[in-house]
Amino acid sequence: MAVESGASSAPAAPAKTKRAGGMTRRAVIGAAVAGGAGVAAFRLLGLAKPAGNPVSQSLNGATDWISPLATERAQVQQLLRRATFGAGPADLEKALSDGYAKTVQRLVETPAAKPPPFPGGDQAAKGSPLKLVQLQKWWVDQMLKGPTPFAERMTLFWHGHFTSDYRKVGLQSPYVYWQNLTWRDNAVGDLRSFLYQVTTDPGMLRYLDLGTSTGRSPNENYSRELMELFTMGAGTFGEDDVRAAAKALAGWREPQPAETVRTGVFDPRRAYTGGPVTFLGKTARFDTKGVLDQVLAQKATAPFVVRRVLVNFVMPNPSDATVNRLAAGFVKSKWSIRQLMHDVFSSDEFKSASSYRSLVKQPIEFMVSALRALGAESLGQLTQQHGSGMGQTLFDPPDVGGWPLNEAWISSNTVMARVNFVTALMQAVKDLPVSTDAHVQQLDGVLSPATAQLLSAASSDQERWTLVLASPEFQLK
Repeated sequence: MAVESGASSAPAAPAKTKRAGGMTRRAVIGAAVAGGAGVAAFRLLGLAKPAGNPVSQSLNGATDWISPLATERAQVQQLLRRATFGAGPADLEKALSDGYAKTVQRLVETPAAKPPPFPGGDQAAKGSPLKLVQLQKWWVDQMLKGPTPFAERMTLFWHGHFTSDYRKVGLQSPYVYWQNLTWRDNAVGDLRSFLYQVTTDPGMLRYLDLGTSTGRSPNENYSRELMELFTMGAGTFGEDDVRAAAKALAGWREPQPAETVRTGVFDPRRAYTGGPVTFLGKTARFDTKGVLDQVLAQKATAPFVVRRVLVNFVMPNPSDATVNRLAAGFVKSKWSIRQLMHDVFSSDEFKSASSYRSLVKQPIEFMVSALRALGAESLGQLTQQHGSGMGQTLFDPPDVGGWPLNEAWISSNTVMARVNFVTALMQAVKDLPVSTDAHVQQLDGVLSPATAQLLSAASSDQERWTLVLASPEFQLK
């Protein structure tokens, strides 16, 4: 199969003697037969180079190739890489048939499907805790098999934005499970309602200590992170605002099992009774909704949230003009997340050459998209076995700041873990799809010279799929 670098190409006959990245064709075949075609991928990713930062250099090189986004096919493929977890052949065929605009509308307008209940999730307690591995698999199965992959992608985004983790929240209650359901239910709703659900979520009450905050002893953790990490950003508020919001938000507690509710419970006896407070320039007797309304009234809020969306879905360094334009529409829509995402995916920036391959897939995105590419949706357990080596464990973000982004995911160790995952996947899949056009279906046919050389030297479906899925191009979206 001959492939060109920097442009789409049709499959052709395999090269017979071509050398690929310093490896003979026989060496590539031998590695694949041994179940180790990842060796070729290591060389492709630059890990064999002794100097500099080869992984970063390889990825940066992958982002500089000619953009194919002038074609609707490539625009659709990029949309599916970013708005979902990649596309299998049937998904891509439908999207291409519908066209870009109709596909955007279908993705953002389709309500999130209700996932099957997690067995025992609602009954989790000290004597019967949630089982983390099974809970992770339950969520991965929704990413792999669920009918609304955009909703799952947005649930993952909010999981990294409105952050909590199972270590502090604990598994001896349903809270981690409930939070996932709540984030999914609100993923493309309106931000005002979502913020109220976040604030009163039992897992969040425990994670940021609002559930133990009282009027007599206000805890400032949630009020600080609400403004700094969730809505406004650092430097947009003062310590007096943190203290005032902590007082106004006091009074919430976790629900008791007998109360049969999935939200926190407000107890007026625990609330602040000291009179009006001054918060973000306004003096009033704030309740929880009043605090959130005042946060949303700040000029910093819409641009902050929009920038976080753009950095996750469009490009790592969006311009202020782009942010402000989309932020104005976000406010005008009364904080409709669905409208914001429609505007983002319909924007010139999303389809611009500078956007193409400018983002790095999170480990879970990489693994799920690889499984979907091969039609291997039944092998979701591989994500649990390999995710931690890449730096990502579902329900366990590193800190309250959430998941890192883009090149922060890439190091020699984490790239090695990615290639190990691909190798394990190749060993586990019983029937591989034909790979003749894998470089077109998964990489838009836009390849670096190194990827093109190695794919030209490959002679089996296993070799080609290994090289496609472990390539720098496939790590990008």
